[in-house]
Amino acid sequence: MGEAIFKQKCGMVAVNIVAACGVMTPDQMAGLARLAEDCGVFRFKMTSRQTLVAVLGEDKAGQLVGALPGLGLRLSPYGNVVRAVKACAGNSSLCPRSVGEALDLGIEIQDKYLGMETPKDFKIAVAGCARGCTDPYCADLGVVASGREVFDVAMGGFGGSARPLHGKIAARRIGREDVFLLIDNVLERFKALGQPGEKLGRTITRLGLEPFLLPDSIKEKEIKPPEDFANFLGIGKE
Repeated sequence: MGEAIFKQKCGMVAVNIVAACGVMTPDQMAGLARLAEDCGVFRFKMTSRQTLVAVLGEDKAGQLVGALPGLGLRLSPYGNVVRAVKACAGNSSLCPRSVGEALDLGIEIQDKYLGMETPKDFKIAVAGCARGCTDPYCADLGVVASGREVFDVAMGGFGGSARPLHGKIAARRIGREDVFLLIDNVLERFKALGQPGEKLGRTITRLGLEPFLLPDSIKEKEIKPPEDFANFLGIGKE
């Protein structure tokens, strides 16, 4: 697993910092600001993967990286691994368009899989509604909330190419636990079937979607109305 520290044209280095799907507390931001001053950080740049790049002198990069865990942050992994997860601000407390707990799920996915080795870089995006602000169909694996506790899953997409590809729907309206079972299966099968340097989408083009599916996890699940609303409607009452 490589580390996301990159030499820049100006002679400085860019250090890619991972938070909880881009979420930081005021204490983390204040602590990072103090650390940046101590390390002589020239600029920060927010990325499309919801990470934060610090540009600074190469001689200070080690000091910066070493202090990140104390702030609840970490250096981004790089190379043929699961990358930082993109998740929108979709949950019951934030975005009014959200129909499911996308942000919380995305953070949990990142905590479990970040840095896991794969045949080629593996990107995951989680969205709280069909608008897909995190571009889930352009990710190796995209999760889209389709109800409070159910999700659609697409796989095989990628956008960073002269020949971009939309992901294919692999499961509809599956539960949270099944999302993790599906990701576990996809990563296991990708390691076994993917050729070195081959994106998941190319592997699927070569072999089809079937090897990556979990038959028991892709059945549509009935959404039951919330208990209070069900009571209001008289559902379940004789």
